Amino acid sequence: MKKMYLSLVAGAGMLFSVHSTTLAQGDYPTLSQVTQRLQAISGSGSSAKLISLTKTEGGKDIWVLKVGKGDMDNKPAVAVVGGAEGFHVLSVELAVQFAERLIKEHSNVLDRTTFYVFPNMSPDAYDQYHASLKYERRGNATKVDHDRDGRLSEDGYEDINKDGLITLMRIESATGDYMPLDKDPRVMVKADASKGQKGSYIVYPESRDNDKDGKFGEDLAEGIAFNKSHTYKFPIFTPLAGDYAVSQKESRALLDYLFDQWNIFAFVTFSPANNLSAPLKFNAADARKRIVTSMLEKDVAINSMVSGIYNETTSLKPFNQTNQGTDGDFFQWAYFHFGRLSFSTPGWWVPEVKGEEGKSNSNAEANFLSWAAEQNLNDVFVPWTAVNHPDFPNQKVEVGGIKPFALYNPPYAMVNDIAKEQTDFIIKLAEMSPKVEFHNLQTEKLGNGLTRITVDLYNNSPLPTHSDMGERSRWLRKIRIDISKDAKDLISGDKIKLINKLGAFEKTTLSWIVKGSGSVDIKAGAAHTGIATLNVKL
Repeated sequence: MKKMYLSLVAGAGMLFSVHSTTLAQGDYPTLSQVTQRLQAISGSGSSAKLISLTKTEGGKDIWVLKVGKGDMDNKPAVAVVGGAEGFHVLSVELAVQFAERLIKEHSNVLDRTTFYVFPNMSPDAYDQYHASLKYERRGNATKVDHDRDGRLSEDGYEDINKDGLITLMRIESATGDYMPLDKDPRVMVKADASKGQKGSYIVYPESRDNDKDGKFGEDLAEGIAFNKSHTYKFPIFTPLAGDYAVSQKESRALLDYLFDQWNIFAFVTFSPANNLSAPLKFNAADARKRIVTSMLEKDVAINSMVSGIYNETTSLKPFNQTNQGTDGDFFQWAYFHFGRLSFSTPGWWVPEVKGEEGKSNSNAEANFLSWAAEQNLNDVFVPWTAVNHPDFPNQKVEVGGIKPFALYNPPYAMVNDIAKEQTDFIIKLAEMSPKVEFHNLQTEKLGNGLTRITVDLYNNSPLPTHSDMGERSRWLRKIRIDISKDAKDLISGDKIKLINKLGAFEKTTLSWIVKGSGSVDIKAGAAHTGIATLNVKL
């Protein structure tokens, strides 16, 4: 059963507290409002450049903001991605506010770090939040026959009770496998036969069986989901994934763009997946497979360290955060198939609510309803109400449940504080970027016009220059060291030398014997580590 989430509209008329726009904002922005803010960020004299990578089948722009100073392509970069899931409207706001705060409050970071901000990778789906019929949409505007019966979108959602929301419908049935939750009967859960429980309801998303195949809501009026269509563990032959990986304009344009950005060392994706409040775990067997399906051991250690920084920086503590990636998603592609450090967080989740006995409720929907009651959010649930349903004559059918968009999107009044914390974390991550430096230079005259040069190349960062996966994939560029002497004048040492990797705070010693006088220039680094230069007098 597809979970239904809630749109919580915060106090209308609240002044939207970002710095680059005077837009009064009381709810999550429309696509046109997002575009206006992106254009304001990238206005005349700004450090940000706004580019449209492509347009979706629905005619909506896929934007990227490239933010930085000087030689942006040869500085370590962080990519920030929002809108991986269309129903996660919070993620778009977090990405946009990050860009706004970066320009206004953290411009000093741009001296040595470049940022790529992709605010919304699912604009077709995102638009459903502001449509007259609200439901949690994942797919874009591509026309797809999801149930492969030769007809398009004949079994999408239908607003049976005419309230403008798609929730759930429950049908009383002696053969049903759902039952009301004991602690909160508004919530429907699957009966557990091992505990002697017997179901009394069938539960479907609010819809009709228009093609008479016994299924409900299986051929939706939406296309391919961005976060289900990537190459890592591509879920072939499943709805919303597409016929092959990276089949859509937006995913293809994004990946084509990324493969030209050699300076990205890390990704932060705002999505339901979460390896920040709780790091991924290492699985030795999966790491040894020909097709690796476990984060490698040293990268897990990095994930754990960064997770600690995230939990110190953000105030909301982990609760019911078990989604550490799904097949075909973007966050895992960035690590397993692109070789970069990749982190993902929802940014917000419903806080833990303990009952009178001090125990937590393991059911996420019941926990949400308890939290909503504590927050005096009264309009969060559609009461179960009987309806006449043509597909279930002579049966009791009720429509109700938690309203769309709830479990991932807090009231808008909370977003400003959330965005500040997420921005602070990304800035801390950027400040940890790999940084190669020259240290301990020594020159020694050997006679006959020869000079020995010895110097340490040092990675002044708690992060390695390459993730283990990046080194194994051989896609990330190696560290290159060049010396400005003709090969004939190098008695010892290489004119061009490549180093696979420098670990956290690790050094390697370089040495040459050079013939001649004057001075030489030595350059070392890669786009994602920055370039260090050194002038040596002979």
